[in-house]
Amino acid sequence: MTTAPALSPAAEPVAVPRRRSASWLAVAPLLVFTALSFGVPVLAMLHGAFTVKDATGGNPSYGSANFTASLHGAYLTALLGSIKLSAVSAVIAAVLGLLLAQAVVTSRFRALREAVLTASGVLANFGGVPLAFAFVATLGNSGVLTRGLGLTDLGWSLYSFWGLTITYLYFLIPLMVLTITPALDGLRSQWREAAQNNGATNGQYWRHVALPVLAPSLLGGLVLLFGSAFAAYATAAAMVGSSVPLVTLQIANAISGNVLVGQENVALALSLDMIVVAGLVMAVYLPLQRRSSRWLA
Repeated sequence: MTTAPALSPAAEPVAVPRRRSASWLAVAPLLVFTALSFGVPVLAMLHGAFTVKDATGGNPSYGSANFTASLHGAYLTALLGSIKLSAVSAVIAAVLGLLLAQAVVTSRFRALREAVLTASGVLANFGGVPLAFAFVATLGNSGVLTRGLGLTDLGWSLYSFWGLTITYLYFLIPLMVLTITPALDGLRSQWREAAQNNGATNGQYWRHVALPVLAPSLLGGLVLLFGSAFAAYATAAAMVGSSVPLVTLQIANAISGNVLVGQENVALALSLDMIVVAGLVMAVYLPLQRRSSRWLA
């Protein structure tokens, strides 16, 4: 009968639970900060959105009247207007950003690549009132280019749906360049060489090899652009006011009482509608991002 050899000190089991508990303690401040920063506002919005005030006595009660109001009339028009504006501007920015990023990636000049990526990082975060002022001074009714090129006689108006779309492209195209450039860098040169050796043209390579590989990153970038345009407020508020129906502007009007007094809870319901749309957008974006990372790893 043989006995099992004694374990050496190096072969002794490691105290894994202690390490796990230490890692949880290290990440606990981040979890608490996230819960306070995002969880508390969401709970406050849920409470306010489901709170209905009695028109006569003013006694609060719980119900879905605020959500019903947020999906009818001018509020629904504003929600659909924001979705339309975000979708159109995101598609245009995705196409133009892909072309610009491909030109930068294939360029032989490293300084050009660094300059474009640096400028894209700055312009992607340039928005709000300064962006609105820049476009009003350039393409407004009395803007430099409007008077110099006679755009008013051609029917141009910055304070319209397409004017706001062009303004959004100013920061959406750089954002697409930053998003899609790593994916373009991940395309293997061997794939192009193999396609050329098999007699494929440049268009066939892009149609059958490159675009299928880039499809998850392209769709993920499109979703990211949609979310950025959907949440934008300051640029539209400073430039078009209420001439273009947008849900962010309706929320501001409801909170400030510019249209009807006592619509604060309807504004909270509109905010939750936006959270639902943003949640659906992220539900599409995250799986696409994971899939593209597996292809381009």
